[in-house]
Amino acid sequence: MTPEKDWFDNDDFWEVMGPWMFSQERWEAVPAQVDGILELTKPKAGASVLDLCCGPGRHALELARRGFRVTGVDRSQKYLDRVRSTANEESLEIELVHSDMREFTRENAFDLIVNYFTSFGYFDDPEDDYIVLRNMHASLRQGGCLLIETMGKERLAKIFEERTFDKFDDGTILLEERTMTRDWTWIENVWTVIRNGNTKTYSLAHRIFTAAELKRLMSDCGFARTACFGSITGDPYDQHAKRLIVIGWK
Repeated sequence: MTPEKDWFDNDDFWEVMGPWMFSQERWEAVPAQVDGILELTKPKAGASVLDLCCGPGRHALELARRGFRVTGVDRSQKYLDRVRSTANEESLEIELVHSDMREFTRENAFDLIVNYFTSFGYFDDPEDDYIVLRNMHASLRQGGCLLIETMGKERLAKIFEERTFDKFDDGTILLEERTMTRDWTWIENVWTVIRNGNTKTYSLAHRIFTAAELKRLMSDCGFARTACFGSITGDPYDQHAKRLIVIGWK
């Protein structure tokens, strides 16, 4: 099975996979993650923050709770509707924009941009990665910064498994099959979900980066300075790294 060209435009995928991708455990981890984001980037109180690919709003909502002026951008209207509903319940002010990340830009508007949970590198054409980063650079105010959180290629090589499966408390089974292609720059996945006797299969793929590759890409797109970390708590990006955090300053 070959990955769909635009798997990320499949609303059914996000609806079916949402409960697993954004589980209660992942929601509960958000306050500590935002603590780390703020410690690494140090925005001023009340700063303007863009959560690009905000999904169901885990980080956008938490940032708004802490008094930041938040804009959330996502291509899923259903996710944006969920963010709006929660924001209304909590009397939070969040601007929500339905847009493809390749198309959204707002000149000199933000002090901080957050792109979290492997939400970069989805596009088949590498030039699209440049477009997204150039747009993010343009959208930052001078001195502002971008934080990208993803799975680094070095970490993935260390833990790579071709097949894994998980069984959840409600009986749902998730089978994941992975293949590295394009000289270890692209990962192709087939996810099979078995729930209540029904089976759904999704193909998805995205680019993966080493720390050096992502730093170079950001520098090529205008970021004046970059830094890497191996966790959101600021650990070094070394053999013990769990994730890849790259921060770029304008």
